[in-house]
Amino acid sequence: MILVMSKFEKKHLKDISEGIKLYNQGKFWECHEELEDPWMEDAHDNVRYIYWAIIQAATALYHQEGENLIGARGMLTKAKDKLDKCEEYEIETPLLYQNLSWQQFKDLLRKIPDKPKLKDFNELHSFKFKKAKK
Repeated sequence: MILVMSKFEKKHLKDISEGIKLYNQGKFWECHEELEDPWMEDAHDNVRYIYWAIIQAATALYHQEGENLIGARGMLTKAKDKLDKCEEYEIETPLLYQNLSWQQFKDLLRKIPDKPKLKDFNELHSFKFKKAKK
């Protein structure tokens, strides 16, 4: 698959604003569902790695709430991998950092150990993105 090498722009911020709202409300599965559409629509755009990281972090938290440590660990590992892709492909822009608390999100994900206990997700669980501006 050939990827379009783009950067995170205002259009992308608009596309994920509802998913971010759901994440901030603690509706992690609903966030996952909401972000799946823009993630799939941008299947050939490397910006999808941003959506993917958020989807997988939300899914990890959904598993944490259900006390499914194996599921939470698996999604955490995948979310961290997507953050690496975001950096590798140079997708991140000041817009992303300024409008979504992106650095804090990345730091919290990476702070969780590779073999976490359920309680290790608590700080990420209480994290709120800045409100995405449409």
